[in-house]
Amino acid sequence: MKARVKLLEDVCFVGQSESGHSVVMDGAPEAGGKNLGVRPMEMLLMGLGGCSAFDVVMILRKSRQQVTDCVADLDATRADSDPKVFTKIHVHFTVTGKSLDPKRVEQAVKLSAEKYCSASIMLGKTAELTHDFSIREIE
Repeated sequence: MKARVKLLEDVCFVGQSESGHSVVMDGAPEAGGKNLGVRPMEMLLMGLGGCSAFDVVMILRKSRQQVTDCVADLDATRADSDPKVFTKIHVHFTVTGKSLDPKRVEQAVKLSAEKYCSASIMLGKTAELTHDFSIREIE
């Protein structure tokens, strides 16, 4: 996997993925940014959310669960001093679907956290990482 990050101006960068997608990252105004994009650490946190939500949906679909939506809400705490790594991250999944089996949802969240989500496993080496879920039933 490859990526490229290029300075645009001040502390604003564009990240380009090997798959051909781009995203703007910028610093906070107090750090010389203009708030034109997400902060790099926010990007890292969103990457964790995307990776784990992808896993949860794929696992549930493979077990024939009728998933119509999955939202990962992440709440993170960072260290006070440099390097300001994540010290705690909590991921709450809201899984929506029809006749979802809570045991299967719980298993999917656990498998993502402990086996499949590379971002979760990597960040779990430095941060206390917790997960929970709720189910929204549709008719």
